[in-house]
Amino acid sequence: MMRALPIAACLTLAAATAAFAQNPSAPAASAAPAIQPAPAPSGDAARGKQLTYTCEGCHGIPGYKNVYPTYHVPRIGGQSQQYLINALTEYRQGKRKHPTMQAQAESFSEADIADIAAFLSGLK
Repeated sequence: MMRALPIAACLTLAAATAAFAQNPSAPAASAAPAIQPAPAPSGDAARGKQLTYTCEGCHGIPGYKNVYPTYHVPRIGGQSQQYLINALTEYRQGKRKHPTMQAQAESFSEADIADIAAFLSGLK
């Protein structure tokens, strides 16, 4: 199965192809700058473990459902580190709406969020 290239990769490929078509003897490096991957998030997983003790109250329930009010609680152990960072940051900023999660996330610094994500992403 073939995966579609991201738009940026397609544009880079198109620019390189166009540059080569105009001047086939020019070095390929002058066609377009290389796309650099984003740096991997970092955090202290040991500290993150200490910060996640309250998370188990909801996210540690088998079946991932809270009793009252009844709602689906997402699995957070093993999620990608970047997803967890994004989610907690959006709760802290009020972009994601859930009173309990907003209250929790408002107390976290960026370093806390990175540490929590480092710990949770390492769980299986």
